[in-house]
Amino acid sequence: MWTRAVTAGCVLFAAAISAQETRIERGEYLLQAAGCISCHTADEDNALPLAGGRALETPFGTFFSPNITPDRRTGIGEWTDEDFLNALWNGLSPTGKHYYPAFPYTSYTGMTKVDALAIKAYLFTREPAYQVNRENELRWYMFTRLAPGAWKLMNFESKRFAPDPDRGDDWNRGAYLVRHLGHCGECHTPRNSLAKLITERELAGNPDGPDGEKMPDITPNRETGIGRWSVDEIELFLQIGMLPDGDFVGSLMSEVIDDNTGNLTAEDRQAIAVYLKSIPASATAQNSQ
Repeated sequence: MWTRAVTAGCVLFAAAISAQETRIERGEYLLQAAGCISCHTADEDNALPLAGGRALETPFGTFFSPNITPDRRTGIGEWTDEDFLNALWNGLSPTGKHYYPAFPYTSYTGMTKVDALAIKAYLFTREPAYQVNRENELRWYMFTRLAPGAWKLMNFESKRFAPDPDRGDDWNRGAYLVRHLGHCGECHTPRNSLAKLITERELAGNPDGPDGEKMPDITPNRETGIGRWSVDEIELFLQIGMLPDGDFVGSLMSEVIDDNTGNLTAEDRQAIAVYLKSIPASATAQNSQ
């Protein structure tokens, strides 16, 4: 009896270890899908991965990404699961401070609990890096954390992704990746004067994107967007950055390819393509029809 009990215990222990390893591997994949590496690694030689310091220039000033390694003093090493979920879902720090929406919790709020905590599990396996977070350089009216709190009251809803039962699995997976995990709209959807995404013009291009760069239309607009691209051409672009004419993308999107979409499975890139081909074309195409 005792021997059987020990054997059963060993089997359960081994199964628990295997499940945790699978969770961590999944977390690494999801971290790449969520674009965390590019944003949380400084754009300089010998930068510490995920230790923060990447500058993001906006009309409201320059934001610097924080350290998300498991360092207990300067990173997230003291964060609980609840702290992590509260940051992604509600835009709140462990002390209850409001995060600025430069951190795309407005998209991450749709992430599932399982996916969010898998990312945390992976992050906590990384080497802790002691790197003090750099202060943001913002306009005077953005200094107080009351500003993002007020912004959230007017512009933010904490809400998880709900699959559309009338759509297929590919479409729903693509919607989840584009709208939430990959947060493509944070760059490619235009914003109003208060920096709220204009959801009625989803992915129609943003004239004032990150670092002042113009982000292109990626709707099915056949003139200004990707309406002439096939699903396979979109999938290949997301894998290696090659345009249908044989040229290769540069600038910020090349980082997205290297650190994000190029590391996804072909199935996930295909799902993204299916979703992108399904959304309404931007207004110029609609007006020309």
